[in-house]
Amino acid sequence: MSIPNPTPLNLTQWLRTVAAWLVALLLFFPLGWLLLTAFKTELQAIAVPPEWLFTPTLENFHEVQERSDYLLYAKNSVITSVVSTLLGMLIATPAAYAMAFFKSKHTKDILMWMLSTKMMPAVGALVPVYVLAQKSHLLDTQLALIIVFTLSNLPIMVWMLFSQFKDIPHEILEAARMDGAGLWQEWRMVLLPLAMGGLASTGLLCLVLSWNEAFWSLNLTAAKGGTLATLIASYSSPEGLFWAKLSAASLMAIAPIVVFGWFSQKQLVQGLTFGAVK
Repeated sequence: MSIPNPTPLNLTQWLRTVAAWLVALLLFFPLGWLLLTAFKTELQAIAVPPEWLFTPTLENFHEVQERSDYLLYAKNSVITSVVSTLLGMLIATPAAYAMAFFKSKHTKDILMWMLSTKMMPAVGALVPVYVLAQKSHLLDTQLALIIVFTLSNLPIMVWMLFSQFKDIPHEILEAARMDGAGLWQEWRMVLLPLAMGGLASTGLLCLVLSWNEAFWSLNLTAAKGGTLATLIASYSSPEGLFWAKLSAASLMAIAPIVVFGWFSQKQLVQGLTFGAVK
């Protein structure tokens, strides 16, 4: 009995599945390699060809804990990420509300100008920002990173929230005003329930961006105000890279945000796809 040839539709589905798996493996490979290297010794980490079968060790994690104050760096990451996100939301929400419901002929120009600031390389603003932080005695402090993270994420926050607010029918707000609702009641009883998903996804996305920010952390902080990005960079020395310890420190730095992102992936995807489907 001969096996029938797959139909073009089944073949297309099969090819899409294979392509999806290949892309997934390609994206996961660096994280998988990092995970393996974190449990190797330094000699095993630099072995050529790579050693795939080895006895896992926790030596690197113990050394990271003893050499560096992991909890201090983790605390700085949490504080700077959370506070900068909350502060950015407090500024971006009313700005996006004003642009969405009280448009002017310059609203689009303002939005494009805000977005254009994200196109400038961060290194182009390093010198003035560093000098300002130095003159203000903010070097190696959490406050310096909070200010920089807030300002760097504001354009993204405003754009995302603007996209969310402009999809809310204006007639709903007009009906609330006709019923005697004030501005605060309009916000609390109408806008917040309708825009809660957009607010949550915007906050989550900017929290992840702040947590992963390394450039400003490395250039504005050191031992006291440094985030986990600073901890990772400390394992690069003139003598070379300590690959196993560097991998262990990187794994300890990304583990919290990976777990957080896994549980909030629905909101993150919603935030990334605002305006994609109308």
